[in-house]
Amino acid sequence: MKEWTEAVQNMIEWIENNIEQNRILENLSKAIGYSPWYCSVLFHNVTGMTLKSYASGRRLARATEEIRDTDERILDIAIKYGYSSQEALSKSFKEQFGCTPAAYRKAPIPIPLRIHKVVLFPDYEEERMITMEKSRVAVSVEHIPAHKYLGIWEKNADNYGDFWKYHNCDEVCGFVTSMDKMAHPIVTAHTAGWKQTDGKKIYFYGTGVENDYDGPVPEGFEIREFPESDYLVFSYPAFDYMTENADVMGAVEALAWNFDPASMGYEWNENACQDYQRHYPEKLGYQILRPVKKA
Repeated sequence: MKEWTEAVQNMIEWIENNIEQNRILENLSKAIGYSPWYCSVLFHNVTGMTLKSYASGRRLARATEEIRDTDERILDIAIKYGYSSQEALSKSFKEQFGCTPAAYRKAPIPIPLRIHKVVLFPDYEEERMITMEKSRVAVSVEHIPAHKYLGIWEKNADNYGDFWKYHNCDEVCGFVTSMDKMAHPIVTAHTAGWKQTDGKKIYFYGTGVENDYDGPVPEGFEIREFPESDYLVFSYPAFDYMTENADVMGAVEALAWNFDPASMGYEWNENACQDYQRHYPEKLGYQILRPVKKA
């Protein structure tokens, strides 16, 4: 039921904002207004995992991101996130990721972080108040230098929804999130898209990396190289995900897939490069990037 999903999403957001607290379940119960038992049962029914395991995974993931991205002492990070000692954090870290926090800080590698989970999505079957302004759909030109892409190309999928029928979203996104620091500055982590071959679109998901990246490749992923190219960027600025997502994506994709690049002096360059998709509703908005070359 929708109200259950909303309740669990509220639990998830509370955990995210209070991850440093001890006694998560007890404090969550007081904040949400359900008994600890009911919180646990509802969370498991909606997400398929226990609340305790989710909170523990997020605590370790948040600590890992600080180990990777800051110069704070590992001891201080351990205490901040509720570990009794640096040794306790190191033990959990090594059990989960196969290396110590110190080794990871020195040489970050792709690891399966527990991502911030989302269970509440727009209901596209309901009547919606359409607030997007079609005049804000735009076309611009962007140059992306030569780069590598670390990801999964799913030959059986041509869209985001179908992609996850063949892959575990939490696991794949966990690896990609762990690559934030090593990601390409333009083709960032979670930049997905399509590779077009003989008129067929194959959906992919992962992250761009610099040309000199020679780190490990997680099981199921592969790494490919792409040359520099100009891209036509079809975009809509930041919007409300819950009320506008379907309309925004539909408007941008209608323009992107039916556009004639000759009107701007270009032709498609999709034999050499791939199409990218940026979907960050509340920050960037929605964009489709199609590679082009001068006609």
